[in-house]
Amino acid sequence: MCRALIYLGPPVVIDDLLFRSDSSLINQTYMPKMLHMLNLAGFGMMAWDRRSHQPDTPYRYTSPTLPIFDRNLKSFAQKTRADCVLAHVRGVAYSTTVNISDQNCHPFHFPGLSVAMAHNGDIYRIGEMKASLQRHIKPEYLRQIAGSTDSEWVYALLVSRLPDPTREPSPGELVTAVEEVVDILRAARRTHGIDISSSCNLFIATGSQVLGLRYCFDFGRYRSEAPAQVHEANLSYLSMWFTLGHDFGFHDGEWQMVGGEEAADALLIASEPLSSDTSRWLQVPEYGLIYAGTADGRPHVEVRALPI
Repeated sequence: MCRALIYLGPPVVIDDLLFRSDSSLINQTYMPKMLHMLNLAGFGMMAWDRRSHQPDTPYRYTSPTLPIFDRNLKSFAQKTRADCVLAHVRGVAYSTTVNISDQNCHPFHFPGLSVAMAHNGDIYRIGEMKASLQRHIKPEYLRQIAGSTDSEWVYALLVSRLPDPTREPSPGELVTAVEEVVDILRAARRTHGIDISSSCNLFIATGSQVLGLRYCFDFGRYRSEAPAQVHEANLSYLSMWFTLGHDFGFHDGEWQMVGGEEAADALLIASEPLSSDTSRWLQVPEYGLIYAGTADGRPHVEVRALPI
């Protein structure tokens, strides 16, 4: 299954998040600690730098190749600092039917919109639900779906729930849009009689706001006719962790976010901790979301539960 992260705070060297930390996102492509499956289907990143030309427009980098061998990505990451980063390594089932392409690399972001999104999970039998789902997607966004992933449909649903996706949403608008996407997917599954476990961990960023959703539909229900085909990722509730503090880096012989919640000016959300020492990391609750914005330069964090 995929791995993803979000950073929000003072400028950080992207290399520290992607390559250098002992359990960095790129390291998780070939030795994840919380899943056995390798993440071999591509990499994508969006990064916002408030000091750059057109600061509201993020850098974007995607490649369907393995990021551990990507010299261009390494060079870019070593030389770039960012205030907000949304990055994703794609994991898919090992099959000749899987489409590995730039169009399927996360994060998803339609031109001119304020919100980007990455997904860790698998919306089971989404092909059967598309006729139901497209009624909830604005035509201008339905036309922009270019890949073959379930995730891009979730993104199109998300931006269609925002009052004006071209501007920065309010915290309430962003949280409400996510909750409505969950409700729409749940109703479509019910309409089509789908009750098999489907993970829907979302990583959302605008450059000044971030949101992580840790959610699974019908967790614990599997295909009984073919137990060997049950995906490993569906046997456990997909993880999501966060840590607050400042100056993420190598301190006192280990990678960590120093400080604590009281002095925090930075937030990291990740599928699994980026450091071997997990004592400074907390899990986002199952069926919960974490939201943070930086209205006064510091992340104001809210964690809330969603209906199952």
